[in-house]
Amino acid sequence: MKGHLTTKNGTWYAIYDVADPATGKRRRKWQKLEGAKGKRDADEKWTEIKAAMKNGTFCEPNKLTVSKYLDGWLADVRPRVSPKTAERYEMLCRKTIAPLLGGVLLTKLKPAQISAALTKALASGRSDGKGGLSSRSVHHAHTVLKSALAQAVKWELIVRNPSDAVTPPRVEQSTMTTYDVAQIAELVEAVQGTRMEAPILLAVMCGLRRGEVAALRWRNVDLGTGQLAIRESAEQVKSVVRYKPPKNGKARTVALPAVVAEALRGHRIRQAQELLKVGIRLSDDCFVVAQPDGSPLKPHSLGQEWVRFVKRTNLPRIRMHDLRHSHATALLLSGVHPKVASERLGHSKVGITLDLYSHCLPGMQEDAATRVDDALRAALKRRATLP
Repeated sequence: MKGHLTTKNGTWYAIYDVADPATGKRRRKWQKLEGAKGKRDADEKWTEIKAAMKNGTFCEPNKLTVSKYLDGWLADVRPRVSPKTAERYEMLCRKTIAPLLGGVLLTKLKPAQISAALTKALASGRSDGKGGLSSRSVHHAHTVLKSALAQAVKWELIVRNPSDAVTPPRVEQSTMTTYDVAQIAELVEAVQGTRMEAPILLAVMCGLRRGEVAALRWRNVDLGTGQLAIRESAEQVKSVVRYKPPKNGKARTVALPAVVAEALRGHRIRQAQELLKVGIRLSDDCFVVAQPDGSPLKPHSLGQEWVRFVKRTNLPRIRMHDLRHSHATALLLSGVHPKVASERLGHSKVGITLDLYSHCLPGMQEDAATRVDDALRAALKRRATLP
């Protein structure tokens, strides 16, 4: 390889020719040899550069910062992921990664810098300045950065992924907040006759996700057989809503409890009367949960309506999604087989159900032990009466 060393104002440079990736023509490159304090240091670094060029691990130094690189990576990855995932990636890059590492040159990024940034995010990473981020959020930020830098390696912008050598924070399992059966009964009474009756019952008595409630149409509800089909879910990114298959990509059928079927019959009649006032006839294409003019409620609006409703009750303040968790917990504590609960909830595997609701298992274990004990005692008692 052609090239030589030179010094200018006390700074050592390696001067060599490289091929322009666009034209293939040779061009002269000056590379500053960081940390070279004399001719010996400069020779060592020059030898390292030549060796890297020879074995194909050399990346030409550039002034591309982590922040600028992430902008390009986001533009590249956005068409290949869902809008919700793209929004999540962008939020983590803009609000978490860029403020901590954005000014670092991509080629100079080191594992120690990444580790220090994650530690700082845990302590004071919130954009509003009110403390640190959760371990889960920081873990997600590390995952996104690792994926972005892996692509930088493929694009030959860096030799290796520095985040591979960084251990993200351990994600602490958060305590799930749910309503017990008595509180569910109180909720069912409180919601009767309100506009939130249908969506709340679908969540707490059928285990539907908020997006599934918002996307449900009357064509997928069979009040005759007491079943509804979950075929779509509403996903909101900022103010835009799109309808897509359910979370695991599979449709499912959910049997309606009698109290829900009865409530939906009354809700359908009231909705039909309401729509007639604005000149619209209720059809199977209409959304079950809708505004007075028949237009669908957005998932975020549905969540906000829940917050306003629960504040008017004496019930604990939980998220609307926790109504689904309450339904799942009630199922398992009532002795419903986890496989049946998993199918009702739309989980792809029963293991997901067991992992999410492991807090129910101790009580279920005690009940199982009691049943086995009772069965054994009954068998022993029968044997004792035999001649």
